[in-house]
Amino acid sequence: MRSDKIKKGIERMPNRALLYGTGAHPDHLRRPFIGIASSFSDLIPGHINMRTLERYIERGVENADGAPFIFGVPGICDGIAMGHSGMKQSLPSRELIADIIESMVSAYSLDGLILLTNCDKITPGMIMGALRVNVPAIVVTAGPMLAGHLGKKRLSLVRDTFEAVGRFQAGEITESEQKNLEIEACPSCGSCQGLYTANTMACLTEAMGFSLPYCATSPAVLNKKMRIAYESGQKIVALVKQGLKPRDIINKDSLANAIRVDMALGGSTNTVLHLMAIAKEAGIKLDLKEFDRISLETPHISNLRPGGEYFMEDLDQAGGIPAVLHRLINKLKPSPTVCGKSIKEIAKSALVSDQDIIRPLNNPYHKQGGIAILFGNLAPEGAVVKQSAVDPQMLSFCGKANVFDSEEDAMTAILGKKVKKGEVVVIRYEGPAGGPGMREMLAPTSAIVGLNLHKQVALITDGRFSGGTRGPCIGHISPEAASGGLLAYLKNGDAITIDIPKRKIEVKLSQAEIKNRKKAIKIRPAKAISGYLSRYSKSVSSASTGAVLGKLLTEK
Repeated sequence: MRSDKIKKGIERMPNRALLYGTGAHPDHLRRPFIGIASSFSDLIPGHINMRTLERYIERGVENADGAPFIFGVPGICDGIAMGHSGMKQSLPSRELIADIIESMVSAYSLDGLILLTNCDKITPGMIMGALRVNVPAIVVTAGPMLAGHLGKKRLSLVRDTFEAVGRFQAGEITESEQKNLEIEACPSCGSCQGLYTANTMACLTEAMGFSLPYCATSPAVLNKKMRIAYESGQKIVALVKQGLKPRDIINKDSLANAIRVDMALGGSTNTVLHLMAIAKEAGIKLDLKEFDRISLETPHISNLRPGGEYFMEDLDQAGGIPAVLHRLINKLKPSPTVCGKSIKEIAKSALVSDQDIIRPLNNPYHKQGGIAILFGNLAPEGAVVKQSAVDPQMLSFCGKANVFDSEEDAMTAILGKKVKKGEVVVIRYEGPAGGPGMREMLAPTSAIVGLNLHKQVALITDGRFSGGTRGPCIGHISPEAASGGLLAYLKNGDAITIDIPKRKIEVKLSQAEIKNRKKAIKIRPAKAISGYLSRYSKSVSSASTGAVLGKLLTEK
């Protein structure tokens, strides 16, 4: 066992003494050491149930003759960090989490890992770290939140709080209604109720075979989640004995399956960043064109919020990810999973219990997948849009640029009703390096929807969007403004064309005009930052390569 390095031999007498100091029994020292990386936090509703799940994982590990050891991993709730400078820390935290996994596994020579996670950047960060150290690992996602209720109306965080800000500003809801919505929208622990980034990543983790079946969709409050945690604790000890490692499970085929499930579900655009970062840690080449290729041949068959009206609890009751895999079985590539069955075996044995929540391929919500990749002079390296959440009349749009150099400036203008019909809101200097941190723009996009402008106004940015965003919102524009992308040289009134079916995003400027602007307009200097964000800004790569640390040689 790897852990023999720290517990066997006369020279390890001091090490054993310290392990006994933790309360370990001599019997534990003959067993495989299983690290339980827990992102428990009182600050995140998606993580406050993890103390209970930790207990059930420990029980499973002990029952299978392993020695469990819990250690902590930080977590940021994107919803709470949204709309202010705190969001700059969210995406960068993914790299910190990967580093923590690497550090802890290496320092303690752990034999296996349970990754107890749930929200946004925490799940991909843990997977990246597990791939880096490549010891047997299983992910346990803590589960989605239940829908809120106000009378008979079902509520979700994004639709009924973020978008309600715009509705309140427009006078559509009263102060009393606003207060009722904010107190009822999040009625339980768990990750937010729709197919936002946290839940999308949980679904894709299961689709990659890196968590047990039904783990992704099982609500946080159900005892089914506890049983999955217990079984995961048992299974990790078996994986250690078997020697099945993360790089055996996450390969080119399993990543392709994850992208296909993403497209079928209409998941968050953030998954593009995360799957590319995961692929890099696994030593697999993955680029933006692969996402678009799979999207073009994968129907969108499940319409959850924000684009649709269903919730994660509905997807679970309809059969969860195994049922989605069942629909896609003929498009899946064979790959192993942590449960011991192949992904196709799981798909074959699954049942679909609701034909509308998970539709057959010949009766989809949309003929193409949820995400589209756009290219053009504004985004020669690519840009990303959640096309399944765009109104059909806005799939092609031409408008005049209304340019802002920060999210805050754009938000002030939107709520101040200074954004007009027919405009394209441009938010720049919010990319991975320029932000720094590539903030999500859920506040301005939700305000646009709340003000009922999402059928007359588009938004583009070198930042990114929450999985809860809907409407014609194009993010990840690469190169970003801070790296000299054309976004930096746009002016108010420039004519911008967005054509999602043709995968185009262009500004109508001649080469001569672009050349003149590049001479006359200086790129805005980096923001005055220090500490981790300063280091991150200097070394983060383009969004088109996953926004990972360590700039590519081809990047300036």
